[in-house]
Amino acid sequence: MTEDQPAAVRRADTVVVTTKAQLREHRAAMTGTVAAVLTLGSLHDGHLALVERARELADHVILTDFVNPLQFGPDEDFEAYPRDLEKDLALVDGLVDLVFAPSTEEMYPVLPPTVSVTAGHAGTVLEGAARPGHFDGVVTVVTKLLQLTSPHLSVFGRKDAQQVAIIQRLVADLDLPVRIETIEILREPTGLARSSRNAYLSDAGREQALALSRTITAAREAAPSLAGIRAALDAALERAEIDWDYALALDPATLEPVTSDHRGEVLVVLAGRVEGTRLLDAAVAVATAP
Repeated sequence: MTEDQPAAVRRADTVVVTTKAQLREHRAAMTGTVAAVLTLGSLHDGHLALVERARELADHVILTDFVNPLQFGPDEDFEAYPRDLEKDLALVDGLVDLVFAPSTEEMYPVLPPTVSVTAGHAGTVLEGAARPGHFDGVVTVVTKLLQLTSPHLSVFGRKDAQQVAIIQRLVADLDLPVRIETIEILREPTGLARSSRNAYLSDAGREQALALSRTITAAREAAPSLAGIRAALDAALERAEIDWDYALALDPATLEPVTSDHRGEVLVVLAGRVEGTRLLDAAVAVATAP
């Protein structure tokens, strides 16, 4: 370690590092299986569920806490994204072995980077259409973080269903030596999917946002009828309880809308705005009948 390089900080059983050199040093000392949980920080119970699953699957857990500027569009306020590293560290202290919390300059000595990764067509539809370039930023930082942490597996939540599908494709297409594990969406007692974005909502906004989880419930209850699933989504759009962007039934393999002859798993994806905040929800239903 050089004189101007900050020292790693130990909190209970968790070590906190801020540089890539420190990360590599501590990663090299780990034996057994390693799981990575990649986050934008602003941690909540949903992230802790990812950590818990990672703990079940691996001997060591590395959590990354980094607000990635590449996945924020020109109309999205990168600077306004909630950041509270001390709170995040308090939540995971003793639950993970290592936290990597780099600065933007540490992750991207040149910004934007000269070489980056593209998500392809899958990154231009749905959330990608609403947030051009977002998924290119996601797959670029995920590639960097998986290279830096060198985990055997990495755990993601299914709420960001399109992101999970793209990351699974990234790992397969680039032959990254990591297994992607997923967990079900963690919900608040009201049914609202847990998200860092919920912090932007008022009490009235939280109540309004329940239109997403109600729609998920209606689509699941309509299964195994494919027509019933699609009708439940159409009904939600017609009610316009929130400012809907989409409510779709997709083929999970292609992220394209299901056709009438589709049988098997159906990925239900929702996106809409409440009080100016973009919210997502998702679920898998099984269609065995028209």
